[in-house]
Amino acid sequence: MFEFSPANQKRIPEILAKYPDTQSALLPLLTMAQRQEGYVAPQAMVEIGKILKLSPGYVQSVASFYTMYHMHPTGKYIILFCINISCQLNGADELLAYTASKLNIKVGETTADKKFTLHREECLAACSNAPMMRINDTYHEDLSKEKIDKILDSLD
Repeated sequence: MFEFSPANQKRIPEILAKYPDTQSALLPLLTMAQRQEGYVAPQAMVEIGKILKLSPGYVQSVASFYTMYHMHPTGKYIILFCINISCQLNGADELLAYTASKLNIKVGETTADKKFTLHREECLAACSNAPMMRINDTYHEDLSKEKIDKILDSLD
């Protein structure tokens, strides 16, 4: 059973009040659930559906459309490698493979210690400084193997 934390339950009416159509609050509630649990569990989708009077299937279809929502537990740090053309032309594929090897996981997996989850992302909109990756909410640009090593080693 999923429940929003007491602090998040207090925020729900504030979020709903921002939208004339409550369905528009779906993305903010999905984000809040993910920040609370680390991912959007099926039970969270049911609860959000009840709040917004939407079917769990509809909530799941929206959540699964966006790559920012995770349907399974993730690591503390979610690494998203941009794979769009600018990054690819500047070595992103090689750097992604390097990072996967360094972490001893495949793309889409989480390290055994639950510290890192590695994903591809179609575009992270930093083409002028390709290749790049985002770790949680921080962008890292102009990547090299050495820079990736420093970044990963700096994370607790």
